[in-house]
Amino acid sequence: MALPQLKQNATEARIAALDLPTGGWSAAARGDALARLRATGLPGARDEYWKYTRPETLTSAAPKPAVVFTPDETPLFDGIDRLKIVFVDGVFDTDASDDLSLDGVEIARLADSADIHWARDLYGTLETAGQSPVPRPLATLNTAFATDGLLIRVTGKLSKPIAIRYEHRNDKSDAMMHHVVKVEQGGDVTILENGPAAARFNQVIEVDVADGAGFHHVRAQGRDHERRAATHIFARLGAESTFKTFTLTANGVLTRNEVVVELTGDDAMAHIAGACLGDGDFHHDDTVFITHDAVNCESRQVFKKVLRNGATGVFQGKILVQPGAQKTDGYQISQSLLLDGDSQFLAKPELEIYADDVACSHGSTSGAIDDEGLFYLRARGLPRGIAEDLLTIAFIAEAVMEIDSQELQDEINSRVEAWLMRRRDQ
Repeated sequence: MALPQLKQNATEARIAALDLPTGGWSAAARGDALARLRATGLPGARDEYWKYTRPETLTSAAPKPAVVFTPDETPLFDGIDRLKIVFVDGVFDTDASDDLSLDGVEIARLADSADIHWARDLYGTLETAGQSPVPRPLATLNTAFATDGLLIRVTGKLSKPIAIRYEHRNDKSDAMMHHVVKVEQGGDVTILENGPAAARFNQVIEVDVADGAGFHHVRAQGRDHERRAATHIFARLGAESTFKTFTLTANGVLTRNEVVVELTGDDAMAHIAGACLGDGDFHHDDTVFITHDAVNCESRQVFKKVLRNGATGVFQGKILVQPGAQKTDGYQISQSLLLDGDSQFLAKPELEIYADDVACSHGSTSGAIDDEGLFYLRARGLPRGIAEDLLTIAFIAEAVMEIDSQELQDEINSRVEAWLMRRRDQ
């Protein structure tokens, strides 16, 4: 069926503003993605999975400028022993990055890999599979036009995390990055991400986790308030593998994080968690799709949103249990803490089950600060602002505790406390 003219025009205008990388091992995948993009078109406000989030500023030919924010605190994860990799407005910064050598892992740049590369069999593959049953055209756009990113092949248990820092220095930057991560059998990796990245940021991460392997991911997005971002994680899990991802989002006028996971091997585990802190002109969308296609697999979705001064939070989460995926354990919870009467939380939880021996549940709630808990703390001498902050930290604790490392939990909690302190009594 032909695209509506308005959608076709918008898609062609976006394509015309970009240069398609040519040649090299990724050329076939990029050409396929471009053809798929022209067939589906970029998302519009009438698309089912975009009805809560207006996509115009993510799909326009040029980004809206975003004032560069100068942080008043040390970068997140700087106190942790890690392999540091820095991108500035989507471009690799050699001088600011560590040497990419580390036992148990091969790391290369997408922009430098012109010859045949192991990533050829993965680049665009998981993104393509993740387009059904719900199209994700911003990810397709990324596969076609991404200019840089990391190709990470993990062959052992790494001694320290890989930390990717994204810096924003140009108020009109429009970064498009694509990472491919392959965790071989028995391998285990922790990847940390932090920073605003660009005025507008489109990112795809494809993660292939082999049998018995582990992938751990902790991400912090912020603090530039005028930035816009659309991120996507596509993951495929083998037998007895582990996949865990947590995202903290503070500030940002528009952020949409999508996670698409397929559990293809028996006894696999996938945990997706997130927390956001929104104030004022803030729109945050978490969209998750998990497919159980093997026996005795576990998935958890835990999302907490703290909203004030008219901020908006969105959660769209689905668990699909395929025929034969018996003994599935699927859990989903999405909750918002509304700190005033002007903010809103929009939720669309879904279960679709075609197996008869499963334990699946979902729940979604919105509420204000607990009056009883607030009274209890104030009766013991705590000022109202501090008491409210403590209850807020307790509210998002379930999501933060999905991070395995106590050290990383402490890092995230410290940033949550700093965000709340800056807004205390405002």
